[in-house]
Amino acid sequence: MVEGLIGRKVAMTQVFDEEGSAIPCTVLQAGPCVVVQRREKSKDGYEAVQLGLVEAVKVKGVSKARQGHFAKANLPPTRRLKEFRLLPGGDGPAVGDKVLVSLFKIKDHVDVIGVSKGKGFQGVMKRHHFRGGAASHGSMFHRAPGSIGSSAFPSRTFRGMRMGGRMGGDRVTVKNLEVLRVDEENNLLVLRGAVPGARGAFLAVRRSRAPIRVPKPQPVKAAAKKKA
Repeated sequence: MVEGLIGRKVAMTQVFDEEGSAIPCTVLQAGPCVVVQRREKSKDGYEAVQLGLVEAVKVKGVSKARQGHFAKANLPPTRRLKEFRLLPGGDGPAVGDKVLVSLFKIKDHVDVIGVSKGKGFQGVMKRHHFRGGAASHGSMFHRAPGSIGSSAFPSRTFRGMRMGGRMGGDRVTVKNLEVLRVDEENNLLVLRGAVPGARGAFLAVRRSRAPIRVPKPQPVKAAAKKKA
């Protein structure tokens, strides 16, 4: 069984549970994907499949190297390629097979990998959540970073000092998101919570690898004996 597939972020919305509480969630267009290449343990040292996201748009400007790669699999080229592991148990899909959103079921937990929104150059308050200085008149120290090395000692800036700079545009993995709904007809996946990236961003959705932490039941204290 394939560990995951490629998708796109559609939008954020909310659903209501049986008690009427609103749950923030994200809608993903997950798949359909096609197997472009197989990784064998005897040849590559591990087992995995390379998936291509099937889209309605026509792919243009394909390099000769990529054309040969897809011609070897007898498939039309795709814009997005991503490799996923094969889970133990059962035979993996062959080249040319489709991987659909039916891979996931309701109440499954998944990890979503994507690139966060780029924020450009930002100061320390937004980038590192600094508290800032006094907001009173005349303080002249509202959003400044403060000392970054002093002049006497150490008279230099240490590597890794938190300062203003480019924010966002990083690879982000959000773990253990619960699957709320699966629409196999429209290839839609509804997940609890937020995922990285803007609308239309490409994402990788895989089965959660981190163990789900279940709170331990607290022991019930025995009622104090009443004095006779």
